[in-house]
This record gives sequence, structure tokens and C-alpha cells, in this order.
Amino acid sequence: MSADSPVAPGRAPTDDLPVAVTGWGRTAPSAALLVRPRTYEEAAEAVRGCGARGSIARGLGRAYGDAAQNAGGAVLDMTGLDRIRTVDAESGVVVCEAGVSLHRLMEVLLPLGWFVPVTPGTRQVTVGGAIGADVHGKNHHVSGSFSRHVLSLELLTADGEVRTALPGTELFDATAGGMGLTGVILSATIRLHRVETSLMSVDTERAADLDDLMARLTATDDRYRYSVAWIDLLARGAATGRSVLTRGEHAPLDALPPRALRRPLEFRPGRLPAAPGFLGLAPDFVPEGLLGRTSVSLFNALWYRRAPRARRGELQRISTFFHPLDGLPHWNRIYGRSGFVQYQFVVGYGQEESLRDIVRRIAGQGCPSFLAVLKRFGAGDPGWLSFPVPGWTLALDVPAGLPGLGTFLDELDERVAGAGGRVYLAKDSRLRPELLAAMYPGLDRFRALRAELDPRGVFVSDLSRRLSL
Repeated sequence: MSADSPVAPGRAPTDDLPVAVTGWGRTAPSAALLVRPRTYEEAAEAVRGCGARGSIARGLGRAYGDAAQNAGGAVLDMTGLDRIRTVDAESGVVVCEAGVSLHRLMEVLLPLGWFVPVTPGTRQVTVGGAIGADVHGKNHHVSGSFSRHVLSLELLTADGEVRTALPGTELFDATAGGMGLTGVILSATIRLHRVETSLMSVDTERAADLDDLMARLTATDDRYRYSVAWIDLLARGAATGRSVLTRGEHAPLDALPPRALRRPLEFRPGRLPAAPGFLGLAPDFVPEGLLGRTSVSLFNALWYRRAPRARRGELQRISTFFHPLDGLPHWNRIYGRSGFVQYQFVVGYGQEESLRDIVRRIAGQGCPSFLAVLKRFGAGDPGWLSFPVPGWTLALDVPAGLPGLGTFLDELDERVAGAGGRVYLAKDSRLRPELLAAMYPGLDRFRALRAELDPRGVFVSDLSRRLSL
């Protein structure tokens, strides 16, 4: 069973044989017992009966690496706890269980004039996963990470107790970005963002190179709630870092054409029709070389040239602007059986030369990445293991079978750590543990609180074993 395979409702860990569980990158599968609790009591029972190898909570399997895996132990599929308890349509506060997806929240909340405060590049993540990874989106420079908008959460800890964690407490700060290692998030109370329509007003422009891109972002990013740049990491020379910059706001009512005014808050997520073969993403593999340097370089050049030099106020669906890949079922399979690595790092403001150096190294290495994005982060978030800090963040997808990839990424890790930056644990499957403390200054506090909360090591994952979290 892979990350994108459902688990049957009602399974108990004592009844099943281990199944293969993997992250969205499909790089490091491990066997575990899956159980799907539907109540708090069932979750507590699963934790108590998890055995010597412990347990870890899992949402919709969109962590790219090994964060929601537990070799030889139990994995709790939390999608059975999927009830929206209350929605205050006046104040914009929702109370829901941890297994509710952001997709489901959008379905319910958009018609009421509310939107989730932060969304990553997919809406197929659960609320519990969004808190556990403290996900960020295109609006971090304005709104911070997801946990900044959580007013409270309920957490099942290793002693079987359900505790309420509030912002500003150690338990909350360890859990936000804590990768599920402080306990099982059961529910959350979240403050929402008010919107007038379900459309986005989008500005798009081309940047000639990395310096041009950074200058545009620095000068004008404060005018937009959402901002992201696709970057061509195979371009070299004078074109190094050429990009397509896309920024947007929720469209106001007066920006809609007459036909859209009939249903201004309608949520219509797009989905491409299924097709045979590669276009439908049905096979579990892609012919070798299809995503090689030459083909991706051609794709990147075409993508850059077809983008408008400058276009203002284009109306787009929310799904198109935020989650274009959600329209491609199982898009993670296009990288073939060996899977792919998504590498994301951040370096602080003042470390622009480090960013330039890393982009030049990636271009020189010829990493065939066509899903590379650059964003700016605002103020850091309080979670001890939360990823964002003020600065520049770059994320790229690379086929895992690329020769020399491991050694090259190790070199990038050293460069990032030397610049005072960090890599994103929710996307990691290969970081060396000796670099972790340099990247995350709150690591010692996290380890100490985790030891106090969970002295028997009930909550454990492949990630936590690999990095000695």
C-alpha cells in the first residue's frame, strides 16, 4: 500500500499484516500496520496497543519523505476523524477534527465567504498534517504559517490523555511543526480569512534572471497577499534563474464579469480527464529518459517563453492559482518507479549570494527540475521545528535516480547550513542528522519536552529515527 492508496475503514492493527507505506516522493517505503480510528477512544486504544515500535499519525500522505512512516510499527490513518464540528460564519472560526482535508474545508467555507488562512501547493492535506508540518503557502510574507491561525488544538499524548494546547505554550510550540512526535492531533479551532468571491485576480510577469526576480519581489511583494515564482533551474549564463512571477489577491465582487456574479462564491476545482498511458498518469513508471535534462530543458524554455511579459488582473479559479497539480491524479508517478526527491531550503535575507551560488550549482549540475519555485518568507513562526524563517525559500523536484544526486544534495545541505538556513523536514528523506541542530536552534528544547511527554517513545517515525529527533 503506497501513500496514495486508501486504507479500509475499521481496520485494527492486530488483524492485519504490515503493508508498504511511503511518502509522496515514493523514495523510502517501509512496512507498517495501518489502523484507521474513527473516534478519540479508538485513537487512544490504537496508541496504547501500538507495541514496541510505536506509532505515528498520518493524513493524506502528502509529506514527501518518511515523516509519516513507521517501519515495523503502527501508522494511524487519521482520515476517519473527518467531522467539521462548528462554523461561526460571523466571526470566521471553524472547529474540525484533524482528518478533515483543506479541500473539504474549502467546499464548506467558500460558499459562506471564508477561505483557509494558509494553503500549501495541494489542498489534499489534512488539518492535522497542516499543523504537524506547519505548512506555509504563497502568503507567508503576509500571513505566516498555518499554525499561526490555530486558536487551539486537542492533542492525544503518550499517557492516553487528551490535552488542549494553546498558542504561546510549550506544548503548542512543540506540536506546530513537530511532525507528529508530540502526540496525535485530534481537532483544531482555526481562524479563517474573509473573501468576497471564489476567484483570484492574478498578475503575471517574466523576470530575465535571478537578480531581476529578487529585485521585483523585494520592491513590490508587500502589495500582494500571494506571491510565487516558477524558476528555470536549467538556464545558465545570463539567463540563470529566469523566472515567471505570479502574484494575486482574492478578487472583489466588482472585478467579476456579469456571468460570474450569479454564483460568486462557487467552488469549482478543476480536474483533468483521465487518459490512457502516460497522459493519464496511470502507469507506475515512466520510460527512462523522459524526464531527462534535455526534455526538461526544452519544457522549461517553452514554459518561460509562453508566459506573458506582463499581464494584470487575470481572473483564475482558486484551484488553478493555488493547486494546479491537484488536477493531475497521481502526478507523483511521472518520475518513475524510483520516485523523486523534493528538496526545499530557506536562507535568510542578507544571504542572497548564497542563494545565487546554490542556483548556479543546480544549473551547473543539470538537475532536471520543472517544478521549481521561489518564494519570500516573512517573520518566523513560533514552532520549535517550524521551517520558515525570514528569507528566500527554493523548492525543486528531482528524479531520485539521477546519478550523483545524493552527494550533490549533501553539498547543498552544507551550503545551506553554512548560510544559517535549513531544509524542510516535511519534504526530507535524506538529511544527515549532524546538520539538524545547526539548522533548527529549537531542537534541544523539542527533544527535552518530547522526552518528558513521551518517555517510552510511543510516537516515532522513520524520520525521527533517522534524525534522532
